[in-house]
Amino acid sequence: MPRARARLGRNVYALAVVSFFTDVSSEMIYPLLPAFLTTALGASASFVGAIEGAAESTAALLKLASGWWSDRVRRRKPLVVLGYAIASAVRPLVAIARSASQVLAIRVTDRIGKGIRNSPRDALIADSVDPSIRGRAFGFHRGADHAGGVVGPLLAFALIQWWHLPLRTVFWLAVVPGAIAVAAVIFGVREPARSREAPQTTHAEVDLRQPMSARFWAFLGVVFVFTLGNSTDAFLLLRAQQLGVPVAMMPILWAFLHVIKSASSTPGGTLSDRIGRKPTLVAGWLIYAVVYFAFGLAHSAWHAWTLFAVYGLFFGLTEGTERALVADIVPLARRGTAFGWYYLAIGLGALPASVIFGALWDRFGSHAAFNFGAALALAAAVGIAPITTRR
Repeated sequence: MPRARARLGRNVYALAVVSFFTDVSSEMIYPLLPAFLTTALGASASFVGAIEGAAESTAALLKLASGWWSDRVRRRKPLVVLGYAIASAVRPLVAIARSASQVLAIRVTDRIGKGIRNSPRDALIADSVDPSIRGRAFGFHRGADHAGGVVGPLLAFALIQWWHLPLRTVFWLAVVPGAIAVAAVIFGVREPARSREAPQTTHAEVDLRQPMSARFWAFLGVVFVFTLGNSTDAFLLLRAQQLGVPVAMMPILWAFLHVIKSASSTPGGTLSDRIGRKPTLVAGWLIYAVVYFAFGLAHSAWHAWTLFAVYGLFFGLTEGTERALVADIVPLARRGTAFGWYYLAIGLGALPASVIFGALWDRFGSHAAFNFGAALALAAAVGIAPITTRR
């Protein structure tokens, strides 16, 4: 299909709507969750960290299993619907939690839903568009997701500050965008024919024993190296506070970051369609390295705002591009499994990343921790150079 005639199509638009409202629902709750846990429920900071660690680890493992199963049954939508439905149903139950352990159970169940849906969803997006616009499709989807990350916190802020609603009421109201997201995935998404790259589906094409290419595993190795230096963004907020950004402005700074992410995601994905995945990824990782290095040297509040803006460009250049690259270099019949391995590599790298970063910060200062992150981003940019990224 000529690039000028290729269209994103119904599934991409529908899943963008789904991700937007899901993130609105999620971001109405989770920026408030640490304060809710520590003040209302008396949880310790270490228990808050344990909740997030358990939740993300569970999600990482399920992403591999759900991706593999979607390949095996050759249907993506049922798993996508199930994942979004589970998360949207349990997320607002934080409103009735009376203990930190109950929040842990709710949060883990929410991430179970995410683990079930993400790999089949990304495979469904790749199945639904022409390869010539795959980067734009993933970038558009990520842009919608980040737009929800802007609306959710601002909506929660308005409900608390202007309507003076208690936290538990805000948590209950998160059910509304969650329900819209589930309705959108049920009625808006269709199971794709999965024939854009293969006019006829043969037995060989559905053989789950087809090997992943060596370059796929090499790419995952590079992603893992990068992720080891990609610690939680909470450290960036902490650094911004050190640089003089008032605590009251932190939600605005966070929303500002999501605005840049959302605005740059579609152009970033489209750029990877035009100039190639590898140059776009290298550019994004180099931006990350520069931003982290500069965070270690920064000394005023305006530096934090500027660096957060540039940091948003890193997401725009890399998130959609990485997903498009996974779809580019694996067999069609193994696409769901490939996305599962991709998310697992990120999950395994993210577990020690924040621990290492925090330890470096405590022992040697923030500049050493940020230099460590910058160095691994540079290593990833060099490491991807010999990998062929086209089938």
